[in-house]
Amino acid sequence: MHHYSILDLAPVAEGQTEADALRNMVDLARVAEAAGYHRYWLAEHHNMPGIASSATAVVIGQVAAATTRIRVGAGGIMLPNHAPLVVAEQFGTLAHLFPGRIDLGLGRAPGTDMATARALRRYMTGEEDFPHAVQELIGYLGDAPEGARVRAVPGQGTHVPVWILGSSLYGAQLAAYLGLPYAFASHFAPAALEQALHVYRSDFRPSAFLARPYAMVAAGVCAAPTDDEAVFLRSSQMLSFARLRMGRPGRLPPPVADLAAEVPPHIRAQVDEALSCAAVGAPDTVHRQLAAIVERYRPDELIVTGMVHDHAARLRSFQICAEALKDLCHQAA
Repeated sequence: MHHYSILDLAPVAEGQTEADALRNMVDLARVAEAAGYHRYWLAEHHNMPGIASSATAVVIGQVAAATTRIRVGAGGIMLPNHAPLVVAEQFGTLAHLFPGRIDLGLGRAPGTDMATARALRRYMTGEEDFPHAVQELIGYLGDAPEGARVRAVPGQGTHVPVWILGSSLYGAQLAAYLGLPYAFASHFAPAALEQALHVYRSDFRPSAFLARPYAMVAAGVCAAPTDDEAVFLRSSQMLSFARLRMGRPGRLPPPVADLAAEVPPHIRAQVDEALSCAAVGAPDTVHRQLAAIVERYRPDELIVTGMVHDHAARLRSFQICAEALKDLCHQAA
């Protein structure tokens, strides 16, 4: 493993405002940079009361402006929601403002419900259009051919690194075919992780972007001084995820002592499975669990994410995880 990074959704906690969430996002980014994280990615979601990162390019700019070294990017932009030219202009602008620090991860899901997708004026077309949109976008970020009638200004010639994101074999196949880096959303959909990594690595075709495959694996984390406290703090995210599964999305709730009283058993089983690629506990526990993930999947990079209701506890969680991840990177080296 070469690097460790953070995925953030700028969670809006109960009792707080979107402005609070955005301030917390910037605060966490500064802490992440000081702790040695390599990237700070933000994800596009819409019509979600508990997520404040919907204007993803805007918040990427805020994080990049508040930091100096850490790479900042999208994990990801849901490309079918946007014209490739507009995305190229946005990320080309970011690349000029923050040279050498901007990443662009692309997904093909709407990042929302279908009613909101229609409100976004999203074209309801087949998945076969996604590869063409990706290649069109990469073309706008590259060196435009002589006589090109449409150019991304800013954007042209910035060569912003493009990643393919996914939670199934489709993204793995596309990333391998195009010779792009690949990030798997195992923090909420781990079922196909092993198979997707195998497909990506075995089918990878060297390209102008990468000579060999580069795979990022996502994991949930919640670290605290004791195992019991970490489990308690993580109940906020588990309850939030359960409510989403039950069609009741909302702001991030405070932790609860008894999840069974809040979540029906069949929903709890779904949540446990969806969030199973995770490290939760005291520092030694988190180190051991992260080491097991790295040993099993051999990622080139591990990106961690976790929602904790109390902001100070969330900062502490990522700082504890950074110590473990730093050690795992040293061992790999």
